[in-house]
Amino acid sequence: MGMRGRRSVTVRVARWSALHPWRAVIGWFVFVALCLGGGIAAGMNSATSQDFRVGEAGRAEALATEGGVQQRSTEHVLIRAASGRLDKAAADAAVRDVTARMKTLPEVASVASPVRSADGRVLRVQVELNGSEQEDQENVPPLQAQTAKAAKAHPELVIEETGDASVSKGVADQRDEDLRFSEAITLPVTLLTLALVFGSVVMVGVPLLLAVTSIMATMGLAMLASHLLPDTGVGMSMILLIGMAVGVDYTLFYLKREREERARAGGRLTSAALVEAAAATAGRAIVVSGFAVIVSTTALFLAGDVIFDSLATGTILVVAVAVISSVTVLPALLVGLGRRTERRAAKRLARGKPVRSYGEKKPGRLWSALLAPARKRPLGTLCVAVLALVALALPALDMNLKNPARDSFSRDIPAMKAYDRLLDAFPELRVRHLVVVRAKASQATEVRRALRDLDRRAGADPLFADPAGGPIVRASADRRTTTLELNAVHPTYSEEAEASLDHLRGGHLPATVGRLSGVETAVTGEVPRGTDYVAHQNEKLPLVLGFLLLMTFAMTVYAFRSVVLALLGVVLNLLSAASALGLLVLVFQGEWAEGLLSFVSLHGVSSRVPLFLFVILFGLSMDYQVFVVSRIREAALTGVPTRQAVLDGIASSAKVVTSAALVMVTVFASFVMLHILEMKQMGFVLAVAVLVDAFVIRVMILPAALLLLGDAAWWPSKAVRRAGERLVHGYEYGGTAGSGSGAGASGEPGALLGGGAPSVDGR
Repeated sequence: MGMRGRRSVTVRVARWSALHPWRAVIGWFVFVALCLGGGIAAGMNSATSQDFRVGEAGRAEALATEGGVQQRSTEHVLIRAASGRLDKAAADAAVRDVTARMKTLPEVASVASPVRSADGRVLRVQVELNGSEQEDQENVPPLQAQTAKAAKAHPELVIEETGDASVSKGVADQRDEDLRFSEAITLPVTLLTLALVFGSVVMVGVPLLLAVTSIMATMGLAMLASHLLPDTGVGMSMILLIGMAVGVDYTLFYLKREREERARAGGRLTSAALVEAAAATAGRAIVVSGFAVIVSTTALFLAGDVIFDSLATGTILVVAVAVISSVTVLPALLVGLGRRTERRAAKRLARGKPVRSYGEKKPGRLWSALLAPARKRPLGTLCVAVLALVALALPALDMNLKNPARDSFSRDIPAMKAYDRLLDAFPELRVRHLVVVRAKASQATEVRRALRDLDRRAGADPLFADPAGGPIVRASADRRTTTLELNAVHPTYSEEAEASLDHLRGGHLPATVGRLSGVETAVTGEVPRGTDYVAHQNEKLPLVLGFLLLMTFAMTVYAFRSVVLALLGVVLNLLSAASALGLLVLVFQGEWAEGLLSFVSLHGVSSRVPLFLFVILFGLSMDYQVFVVSRIREAALTGVPTRQAVLDGIASSAKVVTSAALVMVTVFASFVMLHILEMKQMGFVLAVAVLVDAFVIRVMILPAALLLLGDAAWWPSKAVRRAGERLVHGYEYGGTAGSGSGAGASGEPGALLGGGAPSVDGR
């Protein structure tokens, strides 16, 4: 009874699930249906413009919106000849037609007079939309439809539309298509990987079933959660990305352990007892690992950014649901499959046929060869592997963080092709800086005079360009808020564009409007937004990284009661993350891989990628750390010498860890084939980081370090040393200390029924 009293919650839940499999399975599907149904009923609460505001640019947008003079989404209808010069009469007729069509639409706020390009070949009709930026994708289709009708009515001309809203809609449509393509690639590769691991179609279906149902439940929960933390459109992508990875991961680890227990028992234990035994080790490891991922992901909330809030919410929810499915419904499914296997075995015995042996095969020659360097020459292996990763990490020192701008979007989007033609004809539209001034109504005249002076100073600056038609100044109805639009001809992500903003904020604005007393000024636009966002991320990065390192350290100490292992885990995670970032810089910061991976280089890295990498990688790395080290510690707690425990633990977990890593890499690498540059970079860096973690960190550096550390690896915990002393004492006095080769930690099959297998922390 005393042993039964020490059963963990995980073991008790697994036992109930194993004894009541149909209840557990039906309960799980009811849970999934309730989550999904509740989410659909509540709907998705999307983030608004206010949620995205950061820094001075955000303050400028708030001031302009309050005064009703904010920048509205602008569409441009381009009219040009199919060939040769533009006929004036035909062009004027097309302009009248387009203008009349646009003015009838409720989505349109205003239609400007046509503007001719410098070479006279293109006419541009500017159309401003009503509503917020988040409504643009819904508002723009009617405009596109009218443009298409105008183009059909004037076949002698080329009439096309581009602008903020049409580009955004094109990007969203392309993202949805990309995700479908990614799913189409990921699923068959995942199936193939699982089939190679288990050699059974039925066993392949279990991880996929749990991963897919977990994702479905999480999508419903995410819709509900969006009413507390608004969704930015990236949360669902993260649920798919992480959900498939960890869902398959957790199921793989549990299945692997159940197979091992079945092999050890040799048919002497029931399926329910085997599942309960697996729950005592792998089940608790899954809970600890999932909790570690959740805790590390909460670091994203410290970034103070609505996009990271959305990413964190999706990740936390899907990991939590994946853990729940692994410790509740998975035992029930395994019992059902186990009983099916037992019935088949009984029938084969009755017919006098041999029964297929249970369990997993021992690690083959491949894993022995991979582990050989660390086993034979741990110091040399450690030094070479660490130096190699440090060398890969060195390019990260030159990392240039940028906020991806419109110029980086794929040219497969029709609106982007028209955008390029727009900028060729009207290069001054590349960059728009909006200066916002808030003052007393009595100062309106002074403010206008100062803004005209600012416009003249900018006109004399070679970094700026004069817009056609003169300065664009707007004032609010109460005369308290005034805006001035300034233009530049440089790509939005270029150094020249950033320099124009520096000149404006640091020189021209303080020298003009800034001299007025009691006046508040701020600058916004695509370049200011990006610059302020990068500065915001750089400011938050030390806080998030510090919290992440602290939580990783604390979770490892909690799991293994070892400060040394905790420090080692932090260092190894930093190594894998740094080497992945170094490779990211090598591939994406230059131009040599543009054709190979189909992207336009920003000559930098998306500012969200490093922070995202650290948080997600640290969380996922805890999966491997917990599962690998827990196997080593289990063996050590039975009295196996540390050296042998390290080699046996890593060898026994190598196949499942690398198989799980290959599934993750497949999911992440599929994102490299997407069109959106930021998603390409995220997929690439995560795929590289997981590969490095699984094949370099866990196969070379970790075993080499643990072999060199010996018993010191468990400091300050004395559990391993006491286990060794008990083993010696047992042999000296004729005891029966566990050898680590039997079922469970004690070497006795009966210990499994009482949940006596050592937990992750050895208690």
